[in-house]
Amino acid sequence: MRIVVVGATGNLGTALLTRLQSEPAVTQIVGVARRVPNTAAAPYSAVEWHPLDIADDRATERLATVFAGADAVVHLGWALQPNRDEATLWRTNVTGTRAILAAVARAGVPHILAASSVGAYSAGPKHRRVDENWPTGGLHTSHYSRHKAVNERAFERFEAENPGVRVTLMRPGLVFQRRAAAELHGLFLGPLLPTGWLGLIRPPVVPLPVQTIFQAVHASDVADAFCRAIDRREAGAFNLAAEPVLTPPLIAEALGASRSVPVRLAAARLLVWATWKLRLQPTDPGWIDIAAGVPVMSTERARTVLGWSPQVSATDALDEVVQGLADGSRVMASPPLSGQHSPRSRG
Repeated sequence: MRIVVVGATGNLGTALLTRLQSEPAVTQIVGVARRVPNTAAAPYSAVEWHPLDIADDRATERLATVFAGADAVVHLGWALQPNRDEATLWRTNVTGTRAILAAVARAGVPHILAASSVGAYSAGPKHRRVDENWPTGGLHTSHYSRHKAVNERAFERFEAENPGVRVTLMRPGLVFQRRAAAELHGLFLGPLLPTGWLGLIRPPVVPLPVQTIFQAVHASDVADAFCRAIDRREAGAFNLAAEPVLTPPLIAEALGASRSVPVRLAAARLLVWATWKLRLQPTDPGWIDIAAGVPVMSTERARTVLGWSPQVSATDALDEVVQGLADGSRVMASPPLSGQHSPRSRG
C-alpha cells in the first residue's frame, strides 16, 4: 500500500510514520510538510518527502499529483499559531482541508482519514460518556473548536458527493507523548514560561477549576487506530481516549503537587485572557473552554470496530509529556518537535 501523510512531522505525524514503518502491507510512505525534516534521521528517513503548504492557492493541484496512486491519505495538517490571527489559521485549517479533499477526489484516492478532535463536539456532560453521534457543533469561544466543527461539515459534504471514497475521522482527546514536549511548550506556554523547574520543585498545590475534566491519549495509540482503520478499510468517526479520565487531582499529581485547589472557572479564564492579551503566553482562553466544556467520550466504537485498545494510560501519557517539559526533551530532526516554531505550526 502507498500511504500519504499530510502534516507528517509533528506530534501525530511522527508517531504515525513510526507505526507505518512496522506495517508489512505498507510498501511506500509519502510525507507532506511545509518544512521538510532531517531525512537522515528515523522515522523520517524511510519517507518520500514533498514540501508543500496546504494553505497555498495551488495546493489542490500540487496535492493531487502527490496523491496519485495512493491507497490512503491521512490528513494531519493543522495550524495552532498565530492564534491572534484567525484568518491565517482559517487558510490552513479550513481552506487547506478543502484543498486536500478536492485533491483526494481529483486523484481518485479510495480512502481519506483525518484527525478531528474531541474539540469538535458541542458542550456536553462530564458525568456520563457520549458516543460519536453527539453533535459536532464545536464551542463558539474557541477558534480551534470552530474550525474542527466546520471541517466536520466539509467531510460530511465530501462523503455525500463522493460515495466511492471511504471517509474516516478520528476524534482523540489531548494527544501526548514525550517527544512532543518542545512542540507543546512552544504552542501553549511560550518562551517566557520555563518548565525546567518541573523536575526540581514540587509545588504544594495546583489551582484548577473543578470543571477541568478531560481525556488524553498517547500519540502511539492514535497512530495504532489510524493503521487499524487503513488495514480494515473502516469508515466513520471514532472517539479515541485512554483511561482514566483526567481530573484536577490527577493533573496536580502529574505536576508533582500534593493536591489541587479549586478556583472559579471565570477567574481562570480571565487570567489566561489577560496574560494572552499581554503576550506573556500564547494560549487563548478558548482552550480553557474546551477543557471545561467538551463531553467525556465513549471509545466503545473504536474498541469494537477497530479492535483498538490503548496501551498507554492517560496518566502515563501526561506524565511523559510533563517529564519531557522538565528535561527539555526535543526531536531535532523535526522542526515542530524541536520547538522551532514558524508562524504556522502544524501537527
